[in-house]
Amino acid sequence: MIVVLQRVSRASVVVAGQTVGAIGAGVCLLAGVRRGDGAADARWLAEKVAGMRVFEDAGGRTNLALADVGGAVLLVPQFTLAAEWRHGRRPSFSGAAGPAEAQALLAQLRISLREAGLFVAEGVFGADMAVELVNAGPFTLVLDSAERPDRAPPHAPART
Repeated sequence: MIVVLQRVSRASVVVAGQTVGAIGAGVCLLAGVRRGDGAADARWLAEKVAGMRVFEDAGGRTNLALADVGGAVLLVPQFTLAAEWRHGRRPSFSGAAGPAEAQALLAQLRISLREAGLFVAEGVFGADMAVELVNAGPFTLVLDSAERPDRAPPHAPART
């Protein structure tokens, strides 16, 4: 799974003219699911997001996590994050998880974030969404579960 985390002062998602999710201060997560991702990826990312110190303390240092500042999460499904773009000019989405698999893993991410005590608002899977946010900083990180310490790289040579 890939998550683009943006620290925001506010963010919202509109579908067909209706606001379906909105938060004040917190993070907007654009989340993409690849084939082969699993529940462990979603749980690991939720733990990372919940504990990531991306908010400034009184001294101006980024020492505070979402819970420390009472921040919320806007979770926006974005399958294009799983695109392969290195060859040619048209992105390939063949590495993206299918809809049922992606929805299940995004649900696991949402559940895990809520289990961490965070308020989570959401976009709508598969919908044409208008995402509006005020990026505070700006402060943007890309988190990739392929970098989990317990997960072997996808093309690692076999150890003998």
